[in-house]
Amino acid sequence: MDLGLRGRVAIVCAASQGLGKATARGLFDEGANVVISSRDAGRLQAAAREIAGKAPKSEARVVPIVADVTDAHQIKELVASTVKEFGRIDILVTNAGGPPVASFPDLDDTLWEKGISLNLMSTIRCIREVLPHMRKRRWGRIIAITSITAKQPINDLVISSTVRPGILGLMHVLSNQYASEGILVNSITPGFILTARQKEIADARAASKGITPEQYVAELVREVPVKRYGTPEELANVIVFLASERASFVTGATISVDGGLTKGIL
Repeated sequence: MDLGLRGRVAIVCAASQGLGKATARGLFDEGANVVISSRDAGRLQAAAREIAGKAPKSEARVVPIVADVTDAHQIKELVASTVKEFGRIDILVTNAGGPPVASFPDLDDTLWEKGISLNLMSTIRCIREVLPHMRKRRWGRIIAITSITAKQPINDLVISSTVRPGILGLMHVLSNQYASEGILVNSITPGFILTARQKEIADARAASKGITPEQYVAELVREVPVKRYGTPEELANVIVFLASERASFVTGATISVDGGLTKGIL
């Protein structure tokens, strides 16, 4: 199936590793030009070389731009640099690391503000910057990578369980407002995807239970109907489809990529 992504221009945030890197690779493999961003310059450059090296004869390009998505000015610069490089922006994939993991009494205002800035405000600011460019061309795809906590709160992910549902509300409002202009807006709620972030959470929870990380993981995947972690590539496949011409009647959707872990029906 031709996804119609050849020549499109995408920005993928937090793309030096994990879900972001897999998404950038998936878009690049379909012929899209991809701007990848991250705070870590060295890791970002390595990711760009890895992605581009898969298809050295491709006409598409991967451009790494260092940006901290908690900084409004750096987001502006990221978008401006993308437009300068390619003259357009067709696809935005918002993404950021997870907020601090702690019990409610241990979360002070500084940690709350950090989580809100990292996850909610970064999404707002990125979308706000790219929208004028998409509206001008009357075509766009905006996909937010959130978390299973957006649908199903998790007790020790207090900040995530508070902030992520707000992102879904924002995305649904925007899908209503801009669909008539050819801009489609959707959200992804990953479950247990095998990334460095999941390892960090597994290590913390295993320590709190007094068991090994391996024991914790074995216990965890018993809750997943498919009985395993997902891979970043499996999540990226869904995002690439949503970014494509083939997803032309999908907007306002929240799609769980979690092996059936989410228990609710909506």
